[in-house]
Parts: sequence; structure tokens; C-alpha cells
Amino acid sequence: MEAFADWRRRHPLPKSLCIMHTATDESVIDMQRRMTITMDEEVYEGLLRVVGRRKISAFLEKLARPHVLGGELAAGYAAMAADTQREADALAWSEALIGDVDHAPR
Repeated sequence: MEAFADWRRRHPLPKSLCIMHTATDESVIDMQRRMTITMDEEVYEGLLRVVGRRKISAFLEKLARPHVLGGELAAGYAAMAADTQREADALAWSEALIGDVDHAPR
């Protein structure tokens, strides 16, 4: 993978090409789209300060993903609910916590 990255640095893509392919493993290829956004300069400076240079794209994608790909989250919750042993353990744990509140000072 490092050899490919080195080759890619020496052979940059044409500026008119705006789709980048990134191989994460041999069988999976993620498509990434390049986009331009406009934001207030103060917000941009804050992103640079908090997130850091060259990390803003990943930060914004991580924020947006649950809002635009909500089906994955729902599928994850459905899979967890289908695990009856896990649900029983979670219920027993939460019921045990209720006993702790009984002795709390008022």
C-alpha cells in the first residue's frame, strides 16, 4: 500500500478529475467525492485550531454521516435488539442500578 501511495505522489491525477478511489483492502473500494464548501472565516479558523489541518474533511464527514445514512444506525439498533441474551443482561444491569437509588440521600 505504501508503494502505491508513493507512486500516486509522483503521478498526480489531472485537476479535472474529481473522483478519487481509495482501496481500503483488496476487495473493498471506497469512492470519495471532492467538493467545495463555503463557510465563515471564523468557523474555518476554529476548525483549523480544534481539528487540525488536513483533518477537516474527515471531521465533517464523521459529523454528517449519521444524519444522511440513518439506515445503518437503525439496522444496528435492530440487530442489538434481536440479541435476546444481550437484552436480558442489559435489563438485569439497569434493574440493579435502581436499587442504588433507593439509598441515595434526599
